[in-house]
Amino acid sequence: MQNTTHRTAIGERKAKVSLVKRLGRQWDLQMMVIPALLFIFVFSYIPMYGVLMAFQDYSLFDGFSGSAWVGFKHFEMFFNAPEFWTVIRNTVAISLLKLLVGFPAPILLALMLNEVRSRAFKKIVQTISYLPHFLSWVIVSGFVMSLLSTENGSVNMLLQTANLIKEPINFLSLPQYFWTILVTTGVWKEIGFASIVYLAAIAGVDPHMHEAAAMDGAGKLRQIFSITLPAIMPVIIVFLILAIGNLLSAGFEDILLLGSNPVLRDVGDVLDTYVYRTGIQNNRYSYATAAGLFKSLLGVLLLVGANYAARKSGNSLW
Repeated sequence: MQNTTHRTAIGERKAKVSLVKRLGRQWDLQMMVIPALLFIFVFSYIPMYGVLMAFQDYSLFDGFSGSAWVGFKHFEMFFNAPEFWTVIRNTVAISLLKLLVGFPAPILLALMLNEVRSRAFKKIVQTISYLPHFLSWVIVSGFVMSLLSTENGSVNMLLQTANLIKEPINFLSLPQYFWTILVTTGVWKEIGFASIVYLAAIAGVDPHMHEAAAMDGAGKLRQIFSITLPAIMPVIIVFLILAIGNLLSAGFEDILLLGSNPVLRDVGDVLDTYVYRTGIQNNRYSYATAAGLFKSLLGVLLLVGANYAARKSGNSLW
């Protein structure tokens, strides 16, 4: 028993020494990682100290040390707020729509681009689909508002020309259209950039497998479902886990800009915009922190649950 413990201790010391030596040999690579670690520490970990506000009646003048502790008072106020279920409904509904529509969209685009044989056409489509990602939501929202405008808006003009409507429709003032506009705009903005990873994964699939399948009489669809999709499934599952972890992050900039009309608040007010409005605009810092912390805790639970479910397939984050 003592010999076993002694050998274990020696093995642990050797592992530590080898780790130190390996880090020493890779000092140049480790130096490149330090700025990223500092960025995460400064902007992600240090601000977590502000979570204390959720358990205080925080005052800017008294600070963290002088503000009174109130326990779960603000959480109870948030759960009993009249708008609680409306905010939760909007958050879940918009997030699910973005997940169901926005998640498979870049996969489909990558699969279609992979079948394009003209390299020039493929590059043109990739460039056009990538560009919206690099535009800010301020520009994109202005573009969407111009398209949907009742005065010389392209969409209304097209519908009137086709005799589908008689009078212009103010789409951004009608709640029944808001979710569709929001999800469609998000997919258009991110589909090209999100497909890059899937295109890279598809490029790593052995082409001989497709050739063998073609010789056996398999068509393009059969090759996609039997070879391509199973080959990139680990990548899909990892991104699906991350997407489920962010399920309650229905969006902020897009909803804030496109849903600025008070008429849309019943369908466009989500947790992020609710926290912004109550915390920044109404100066209810402790209440808004409690609402944000509630969202973060649910996000962690969703992430852990999705990872646990994915682990059964052999593909998980940890």
